[in-house]
Amino acid sequence: MNSLLPRAMRLLSQRDYSEYEMRRKLAAHSPFDRSTDKPLISPESIDQVIEYCYQHNWLNDVQFTQRFIVSRSRKGYGPQRIQAELQQKGIDRDDIRRAIAECEVDWFELAKELAVRRFGSPLPTEWKEKSKVQRYLSYRGFMQDEIQYVFTDSEE
Repeated sequence: MNSLLPRAMRLLSQRDYSEYEMRRKLAAHSPFDRSTDKPLISPESIDQVIEYCYQHNWLNDVQFTQRFIVSRSRKGYGPQRIQAELQQKGIDRDDIRRAIAECEVDWFELAKELAVRRFGSPLPTEWKEKSKVQRYLSYRGFMQDEIQYVFTDSEE
């Protein structure tokens, strides 16, 4: 635990991490015993550091998830993409859904703002150009109903 705690503190001072990411980072830092080819740092040591970080509220998957959603939505990413990224970071699918539902991001308006910023106003009405907007928003992680909402005012 002696060499792991300063590493954990240094990592957490730079950005937030999920528990899964922190475990991976600490395990990757572990030197190997060349004779047995096993890590010199035990999983129990990693558990102790993780527990210490939780006790001091340096590590919190709920807060990490909330901050991550806000951060990625500000960069123009939709809920599907954010969910996939959070799953890669080891966050439980139900926790992600709950956090996305509780966040105050209006995904419909975000999709519309992003489309207007990228493709201008008024949005295209021709099928070929419209499909470019749809593909772009889909790639950014927006759901089909959010993408269709983007075109509701422009088709009148």
